[in-house]
Amino acid sequence: MSKARYRVVHFGGSADEVESAFYEALQSGQVDQIMACWADEEDIVCVHPGGPRLVGALAIRTSFEEMLAHGVVRAYPERLRRIDSLGAAVHSVLERIDMVTAEGVQHAWVVSTNVYLKTALGWRLVARHASASRSEVAESAPPSQPLH
Repeated sequence: MSKARYRVVHFGGSADEVESAFYEALQSGQVDQIMACWADEEDIVCVHPGGPRLVGALAIRTSFEEMLAHGVVRAYPERLRRIDSLGAAVHSVLERIDMVTAEGVQHAWVVSTNVYLKTALGWRLVARHASASRSEVAESAPPSQPLH
């Protein structure tokens, strides 16, 4: 991928654009581009499905390097729920993971919460918590009712 494709990550953009760049980098196996999506802060946090809490850029980078040493991650955001404010955005994402097996492409499902803050350098990922899900029907919502 060209550097121009990731310009949004380097110069600001929106939380949605940074999230899109993050998933594109996962799919192409580019650790530098994945890390360009993260804030340059000591307390950034990432939890991969079934894994421990990783704190700091070095721990997070190392985990993605280990993950991508086995090949790219074919993670595709399927459904997104978001809460946005002036300086923060929280995205709850249902991810479809495509895995190539002897029987063909199989799907796994992950539910991720991605938290973005607007920094001096633009929107950046500050926390990500991903959990395995049993199916694409990974959410439950009661019927909508008025709050007041």
